[in-house]
Amino acid sequence: MSALADRVDAFLAHLAHERRMSAHTQSAYARDLGSAADWLQERGLTDWGRVTTADLREFVAGRHRAGLKPASLARLVSALRSFYVWQMREGLARRNPATDVRAPKRPVRLPETVDVDDLAAMLDVTPEDDLEIRDHALLELFYSAGVRLAEAVGLDISDVDLAAGEARVLGKGSRQRSVPIGSRAIAALRNWLKVRPQLAAANETALFVSQRGSRLSRSSVAARMQRWAQQHGLPVHLHPHKLRHSFATHLLESSADLRAVQELLGHTNIGTTQIYTHLDFAHLAKVYDAAHPRAGRRADSDEA
Repeated sequence: MSALADRVDAFLAHLAHERRMSAHTQSAYARDLGSAADWLQERGLTDWGRVTTADLREFVAGRHRAGLKPASLARLVSALRSFYVWQMREGLARRNPATDVRAPKRPVRLPETVDVDDLAAMLDVTPEDDLEIRDHALLELFYSAGVRLAEAVGLDISDVDLAAGEARVLGKGSRQRSVPIGSRAIAALRNWLKVRPQLAAANETALFVSQRGSRLSRSSVAARMQRWAQQHGLPVHLHPHKLRHSFATHLLESSADLRAVQELLGHTNIGTTQIYTHLDFAHLAKVYDAAHPRAGRRADSDEA
């Protein structure tokens, strides 16, 4: 193993044991820094401390030409910067050559959402069996609380207080937050808790369990959600994050309280939440076009 790889391994151990980053993030950083180490090794550079900004720019540019997407390039640059911050703190490097490296800008992609009426039609049904009761409770929770997929499947029974109407979820970076649960979701969860003992294995703490009695997997949730959407006539593809986007968008359309939505979503940076302001404006523009008596003149002025 090379000296370059040894230092990457030490950094990854730091991420796992001191910063307690998720396994997904650790895996991504391992790939990114491993590819950088391989690239440097091929060029005879065997010391991270001697790598220059020009070297890293050439590496990132090469990855860009190879077809790496902007989001992945941004993560790559972020990994390199964090790696050097750690090296400097440990006295292993005197400067951070990744500071002035820039990844190509990512195009702004507006999150896809589901229409309020379509969601209501899909959710306002009576489940027919235990698995459908579970799926219904999951769907209501996603839309009511705006939780992430990992947060939902990670819930234990003890994390949910239906009397208080809230749940404690473990978000990104092992940050815990409380989220409110609406009355429809509370009712659906009560129905699920009545039948859960028929499926759950002994001593299983997970709120949502599979037919085998163990904690429900992420892939199972995604598959069951799409199955539910198809069975109940939803005209668009459905996945957990689309329900989270819908939760945020519909809430922002009604309240315009960006800070509150940020807290509910568990975003550490309000800039992440601001993507929903684009959707909110799109909604307002649509309402304006449909309702204002002089809205039609906008098209005329645009053409002038």
